[in-house]
Amino acid sequence: MVEKSRNATTNFRKTEGKSGRKKFVLTSLEQDPGLQLAKRLGLEAPPNRLFVTALTHPSYLFENPQFGRENNQRLEFLGDAILDFVIAEYLYLSYPDRPEGELTKMRAAVVNETTLALKAHDIELGQELLLGKGEQVSGGRERPSILADAWEAVIGAIYLQYGFQEARRVILEMLKPSIDEVAEGNYGDYKTMLQEKAQRKEKEVNYQILAEEGPDHNKSFTAGVFLQGNLMGEGMGRTKKEAEQHAARQVLEHWGRENDDG
Repeated sequence: MVEKSRNATTNFRKTEGKSGRKKFVLTSLEQDPGLQLAKRLGLEAPPNRLFVTALTHPSYLFENPQFGRENNQRLEFLGDAILDFVIAEYLYLSYPDRPEGELTKMRAAVVNETTLALKAHDIELGQELLLGKGEQVSGGRERPSILADAWEAVIGAIYLQYGFQEARRVILEMLKPSIDEVAEGNYGDYKTMLQEKAQRKEKEVNYQILAEEGPDHNKSFTAGVFLQGNLMGEGMGRTKKEAEQHAARQVLEHWGRENDDG
C-alpha cells in the first residue's frame, strides 16, 4: 500500500460537468489527506470527501477558491455536539454516584481546547491540514485552536460516514485516559503529578523548550520532558509553562497505558 509523505500535497485536475461548470477533483485516493488519518484512527473503509472537508481550514479556501468545497466549520459544529454527548453519556453511566455539578466539571476538564489539541497532536492531525500559506508560516499546524477545531470536525466526518458507534469508539479511545485522570481529581497540574511519580521511581525530570513559532503577539512553544536524560514526551502551548504541562501530561498518559498493557 502506498504511504503518503507528510510533505505531500493534494493534487487536483480540472474537469467539466454536465452543466459546463469547471470543478476540481482529487487525482487519486492516496493523495487524499484524510486517508492516512483514517488509518491511524482504525477506520477500515477509505474515507470519503468529508474527511477532506474536515481538514480544510478557512484560510485554505480563501487562498484557493478553485478548490470548490466548504471549510471545516460546519463539521466542527456537528462534531462538537457529538463529542459533548458521548462524554456526557460516558460520565453519567460510569460514575453513577457523582452529582451533576461534578459531572459538569469533569466534562469541562476533558472537552476543552487544550485537551483536544493535545489529542490532535498525538495523531499528527496538524500534518494533514489544508492551510493557507500565511497560516502555515505563522505556525498554524501547531496552533491549539486550529487543531482542536479540526479534531471536532473529524469527529463530525466520522459520524456522518461511519456512524455513531465508530465516532463514539474513536472519542473514547482517545479521551478515556484524560477521563480517568480527572476522575481521580487530577484537574491540570501534570508537572507536579509527574514529579511525584518520577520521585517514587527514582527518576530525574527535566524540561526543555524545543521550538518557538509565530510572531511575538501569537507565539506557540514546544516543550520536551526528559526522564533520566531521555526525551519521553512533547507538548505545545501558548506559553512555555503551558507547553511543559502538556508534555508532562503526555508522559503520564503513556505511563498509564504501559500499566494497562502490563
